[in-house]
Parts: sequence; structure tokens; C-alpha cells
Amino acid sequence: MSSAQKTKIGLFSLLGILILGAAIYLIGNNTNMFTRTFTVYGTFRNVGGLQIGNNVRFVGINIGTVQDIQIVSDTMARVDMKLETKSQPFLRDNAVASIGSDGLMGDKLIIISAIPDTNNANPASLREGGKIKTVDPVDVDRIIAKLTKVADNAEIITTAFAGIVTKINNGKGSLGRMLNSDTLERSLEGTIQSAHSTMSSIKENSDALHHNFLLKGFFKKKDKEKAKKDAAAKAKADSVAAAKH
Repeated sequence: MSSAQKTKIGLFSLLGILILGAAIYLIGNNTNMFTRTFTVYGTFRNVGGLQIGNNVRFVGINIGTVQDIQIVSDTMARVDMKLETKSQPFLRDNAVASIGSDGLMGDKLIIISAIPDTNNANPASLREGGKIKTVDPVDVDRIIAKLTKVADNAEIITTAFAGIVTKINNGKGSLGRMLNSDTLERSLEGTIQSAHSTMSSIKENSDALHHNFLLKGFFKKKDKEKAKKDAAAKAKADSVAAAKH
């Protein structure tokens, strides 16, 4: 084997070692292999598609990964989280873990939120192997099922209402016959004309009574009393206006 071949083999071997080292570093960095960590766990009724290796995020920063997921009962699953030790002073006993998504359609992750504690001004930090409080994720499938049912009901109601309106417009049913009948319109016109005639008759009778010689004196007396009251009211208003000036 020539020296040139040996040189090429050495360079390829060195390049392979560098690539392998970079891969190991990236994988180890993603799984917190090269950082000091501690472990906590939480229990959920539904992990919502969470998987081992998904990120754990606190105040928008990735601080760890999901280490393990185990079924502990027919209604509960345990999630172990490996977190960076440097974040431990900020993770208190009153912190709450929930399952969310990284973006609209991204991978599932655990989000840890700090909840203010009014009873304890300085809660202790989470300990190695400690349990963190949890909030179950929203059941999206159930919400979609409910929204679908509401939409179906709305469609049924809209279709039924449209059918009722169509029947009314076509003069079907009692309401349709009443609204589309010319008899109702003629009846209303007759009622209005009758009311006008009644008011005219009342006015004519009132004028006739005013000119009747038997009641003429009575109406004159009423007119004089009204004129006196109007004059008194006007005088009072004038005096008040003069006093203000």
C-alpha cells in the first residue's frame, strides 16, 4: 500500500470520527447527556399523544425532556421528566405541568408554569424524584364531536325554519292564509275607515252641542272660566320672568 493510499485512508477515518463525535454531541445535548439533571414526575389522566424524548418547556425555554411514560392504572399514566439542574431553583412546589403542542401542528411537549402562591411567599424548590402538580390536556376529539353535533342541529333547525317560511309564503297553514289573504287587508281598511267616521261624527256632535240654545250658556261659562285660568297663568309667568330680570 502506497503512502498516498495510507494518507487517504487516514483522512477518511479522521473525517468519520469527527462526524461520529458531532452526532454523539448533538444527540447527547438533545437528551441532556452532558448537563447535570434531576428527575421529577407527574400523573395525567390522558397524555394526549406525548412521547418519550419530547421537550419540557418552562417560560418558553426547553429545560429537559420526557424520560419515561408508564401506565399506572386504568385511568392514570405517569410521566417522568429529566430536567436541567440549573433550572431547579426556579421550579417550585406550586409549579404546574400541562401537555401542549409546539405550534399549531407541532410535536407534543410538557409546559411547566409557575403559579403564584398566596399562602406561601417562598415555596420550596422541586426535589429529585419529587412529584409535580399536573393539569390534564383538553380533549380535542370530544370538543370536535360536540361542535359537529351543534352544527348538525343548527342545520336541522335552519332547514325546518326554511320549510315553515316557504309554507307561509305559499299561503299554507292558518298563519299563511291569514298573512296572504286579501280579506285581512280589506278588514283592516274597513276598521280604519270606521274609526275615521266615528271621530268625524263625534266632532260634529260636539259642534252641534256648542250651538244648541239649551247648552249654549253652559259652554260660554266654561269658555270664560278657561280664559280666566289662561290669563292668570300668563300673568304669573310674566311676573316670574320680570322678577328674574
